[in-house]
Amino acid sequence: MADTASLQFVSPYAFEAMQKVDVARLAALSDPELRLLLPCLVRMALCAPADQSNAWAQDKKLILRLLSGVEAVNSIVALLSVDFHALEQDARKEQQLRHKAGGSNGESILVSQLQHGLTLEFEHSDPLRRLRLALSELLAIMNKVADSNGEFFLKSSELFESPVYLEEVADVLCILQAELPSLLPIIEVAEALLHVRNGEWFLCLLVANVPDSFSEVCRGLIKNGERQDEESVGGRRRTEALRQLCQMNPSQALNIRAMVVEECHLPGLGVALTLDYKPDMADEAVSPLVSYVSGLLLGTNGKVRTWFSMFIRNGQQRKRESSSVLWQMRRQLLLELVAILPRSRSTHVPNDSDMDSESSSGYSGLREEHVVKASALLRLYCALMGIAGLRPTDEEAEQLLQLMTSRPPATPAGVRFVSLSFCKLLAFPTLVSTPEQEQLMVMWLSWMIKEEEYFESAAGVSASFGEMLLLVAMYFHSNQLSAIIELVCSTLGMKIAIKPSSLSKMKTIFTQEIFTEQVVTAHAVRVAVTNNLSANITGFLPIHCIYQLLRSRAFTKHKVSIKDWIFRQLCETTTPLHTQLLPLIDVYINSILTPASKTNPEATNQPITEQEILNVFQGLAGKKPKSYSPALMDQIPIKHLIRQAQGLQQELGGLHSALLRLLATNYPHLCMVEDWISEEEVTGTLPLLRKMLLTSSSCKYSQIQLREAFQNVLSGGLRLLRILEHLTLLSAGDLIPYAEALTASMGLLLEDGVSRRILQTVNKLWMVLNTVMPRKLWVMTVNALQPSVKLLRQQRYTQNDLMVDPLIVLRCDSRVFRCPPLMDITLHMLNGYLLASKAYLNAHLKETAEFERQAQTVSNLGLSGQPDTPEVTREELKNALLAAQDSAAVQILLEVCLPSPQEELQLGGGGGADSLLRSVQSAPGIPMRKQVGDTGTGRGAQGEREAEGGLLSDLREVQCLICCLLHQMFIADPNIAKLVHFQGYPQALLPLTVAGIPSMHICLDFIPELLAQPQLEKQIFAIQLLSHLCTQYALPKSLSVARLAISVMGTLLTVLTRAKRFAFFMPTLPCLVSFCKAFPPLFDDVMSLLVQVGQVSAADVTTKARDIDPLIARLQYLREKPQEIPLSEPKYSLRKRSAEELGGADPDVQLCYQIEATFMDIISSSTQAL
Repeated sequence: MADTASLQFVSPYAFEAMQKVDVARLAALSDPELRLLLPCLVRMALCAPADQSNAWAQDKKLILRLLSGVEAVNSIVALLSVDFHALEQDARKEQQLRHKAGGSNGESILVSQLQHGLTLEFEHSDPLRRLRLALSELLAIMNKVADSNGEFFLKSSELFESPVYLEEVADVLCILQAELPSLLPIIEVAEALLHVRNGEWFLCLLVANVPDSFSEVCRGLIKNGERQDEESVGGRRRTEALRQLCQMNPSQALNIRAMVVEECHLPGLGVALTLDYKPDMADEAVSPLVSYVSGLLLGTNGKVRTWFSMFIRNGQQRKRESSSVLWQMRRQLLLELVAILPRSRSTHVPNDSDMDSESSSGYSGLREEHVVKASALLRLYCALMGIAGLRPTDEEAEQLLQLMTSRPPATPAGVRFVSLSFCKLLAFPTLVSTPEQEQLMVMWLSWMIKEEEYFESAAGVSASFGEMLLLVAMYFHSNQLSAIIELVCSTLGMKIAIKPSSLSKMKTIFTQEIFTEQVVTAHAVRVAVTNNLSANITGFLPIHCIYQLLRSRAFTKHKVSIKDWIFRQLCETTTPLHTQLLPLIDVYINSILTPASKTNPEATNQPITEQEILNVFQGLAGKKPKSYSPALMDQIPIKHLIRQAQGLQQELGGLHSALLRLLATNYPHLCMVEDWISEEEVTGTLPLLRKMLLTSSSCKYSQIQLREAFQNVLSGGLRLLRILEHLTLLSAGDLIPYAEALTASMGLLLEDGVSRRILQTVNKLWMVLNTVMPRKLWVMTVNALQPSVKLLRQQRYTQNDLMVDPLIVLRCDSRVFRCPPLMDITLHMLNGYLLASKAYLNAHLKETAEFERQAQTVSNLGLSGQPDTPEVTREELKNALLAAQDSAAVQILLEVCLPSPQEELQLGGGGGADSLLRSVQSAPGIPMRKQVGDTGTGRGAQGEREAEGGLLSDLREVQCLICCLLHQMFIADPNIAKLVHFQGYPQALLPLTVAGIPSMHICLDFIPELLAQPQLEKQIFAIQLLSHLCTQYALPKSLSVARLAISVMGTLLTVLTRAKRFAFFMPTLPCLVSFCKAFPPLFDDVMSLLVQVGQVSAADVTTKARDIDPLIARLQYLREKPQEIPLSEPKYSLRKRSAEELGGADPDVQLCYQIEATFMDIISSSTQAL
């Protein structure tokens, strides 16, 4: 400032000497420098020290010797001789008085009525009065500051303005603050000094005499400072004071600058301190100013960015002032920019002959040591213009364009510089304003295209500016201006608001002068693929360009083959996967399957051939179709690759989810829920702990040893079991070599006497193998479990055979149906092949749709009179085939559930499935399935348990497995359940299916429709099914359907002939007992129906010449007074025996006794319930 220009400030040397109490340095100071520090030195010499060491005693003597020759020391000693306690009391009284008076300048306790001016009074006063005068003036200023509410004022004070007494006033001020720190806190004193002339000089002296308070004073001034210091006089004075403090202590300047940024106050001070900062190393790559401003604008702190941007915007609104910190910053940046420009750069545009000479004066290159600094300056100017809204002057714009169009050396830094320059041109096209500048830019872009390949090879980088040029050209051709803006922001590393309309001039230059679409497409194919492409390679790569060209269908439009380039790039890929790779594959596949236009269906890209794919997997030759053959897909270990992708999700990005999506669509049999659950069991913690038992010294078994052990399974079961248990410790991948030996010997396990533990271990190993090689494993297993007749014929099924006809799985050896561990495997394969068959037929339908459409067109041309066959017919035929396939599988499985004659004998005299159900109901605490782990117990020894009731029998376990599968099928497609029940199955299986398949309740939805069928057998089956469902699911819906069934039975009574009546009511009357047992409110309806049936039957009997028991009378009596009927067992048994004895009698007579027996059963069940 002007008012302090003639004053001498404390030098950094003197301040450092005071800070460290370096007496030797202090002794070297000149008299004027020493004069500024006398208050502190005198107090140091006179006051009793806390340090009693000899070293300090010696230093104190030196200080006394130093002070002995200075005349001003006597006046300071006199000031220190005052009674400061009394002075403080008077000062506090005066503060109270002023507070009561409302801050008005009335009477003063410290100073009596002044006869002369403040300066003269100060001159003629003794030390005490001088202290009182200065203290009174300082307290008045401090009180006014406290009452100003942040508004700045400049207090005119004779005492602080008179140049003659400045040093004496400074002495008094320092002594007062040192002796009265509670009354005069140094931060408040510092704030007050900003409001008087010469305040910054007083402040520096005060801090120099109390050097430990430097950081405290600076932080206080910054905290109380303005957010924008250039906007007000107070802000500029505060900035100047802090700047003087930092010049006095330059080592703390950067710390003070950090405080400025932390508080977001005084942005001009931060810039000023940076301009004042002189680094130790003058040859730094990037200047402190560039680093500081770039850090503010490009850092992650949005608050700081907004604060500094406001400083730039507000500073531009004022007139250009040389004293403005903003203009000082801009001038310094411009000087740095000009300093690194090539010396011979000018705005002269050379002619064509000049272009051939690299040494042309207008096109000299940027020096290598300046490239990094040039890149930093470019990014800084981008941030200043794009984020802070800086409007460059003509001089700044001219020099920036000169720098941007300069030619750097072929180094990685040079590649980066060219990319930044190119993006800055796109972001701020207004920098190019004249035709000469536009021609200069076009020539520079042409040079970029020409030198791109050389730069990439010489610099040794994968991502060069050539790819960016190509990508921008493609974006301009497809009018994707937002993508260009995103690319520019990404390259510059900052978010800039760029208007799409501002790119119109650049678009014209690119699309018409530099890059036509055909040039872009032809150039893209010649670009080399990126070696070892991964997510670790940043920047814009050829893959970005190819992706955009594929999206715009440029390759098909200009008939350029891109297949080879994509295949080479896929082969040159490593982990972690590049983020652009999966989108590239997606858009490439889409360009193969979908023509570029409807008018030209052949405008598609070529697919990768089977030969190339097989070469990747070290396979053999193939053909070149659009859809790959099943033989090729069978050779690719799809499930193994999926598992690898799952384990490397971090490295492979979104590849695992993309593969799962394709797997679920095209290979649903490879992503069954059961497989995922079993994989968790294989890869969980417990299997890991078990595998830890497999040490390196463990015995290894070969496939030959495994085959031999299987051959001797009956006599050497323990050896086989030992080998199998060893194999369970292997990982799924290590188990693959044993797969063939394991599956080929499965047929030997069907012999009687094989240990159940062996069977279960084989099942476990099979499930582990299923996680890595399911398709091949299934084919081997199906072939191994064929009946012995087929094995002799050497009939081998292929994967395609099993997908076309999944029921081949069930054409296995019949003994499999009574071996639960192998049946579990069979059912797993059946479920998988049913899903595979659906996917196979869907794919077949899509592949043949085009040929079918062409054939239909030809046939329509030949037979124009016939109507077109709708396309939906093929879909309906496929659905019908799948439904027939699924229902056939269900019917076969239900048939397997029926016990054989031998099993019926073992289950207790032909009880069959009913006896099994009764066993379950009578012993609910017994588990449905039990693991038998004893190695000495074979399947042949289970006959004893089977004779006990069937709960632990192989049949029961197989039934449970089948019911589980049927439940899954019914839930997946309820139409299968409907179809199977419309087809019907043995009534003896109803107790099993209703109790064993939890989803059977869905049958309640279609039983009314089944009752409406004209076939009597279906109606009977519906009522029998409903009776079991009512018992199992006593729901309101079941009640309504049961009412409907009773109503239908009543209706049929009136329309059926005598023979059909007998055939219908004999099997359905017992179902009424279940209705009444489940729903007692139906008792009256059932009784009425029984009476009606009885009346009709009795009427037919009475027409004949024989007399029977008066049935109707008994039925009416039973209906009206059921509680009075004795229900002794002998009488009930007698009536049943009568019906059995009359089994060969007239059908109406049998029906009459069946009605009475039904009556008795209903009454018995209702009474037992009570």
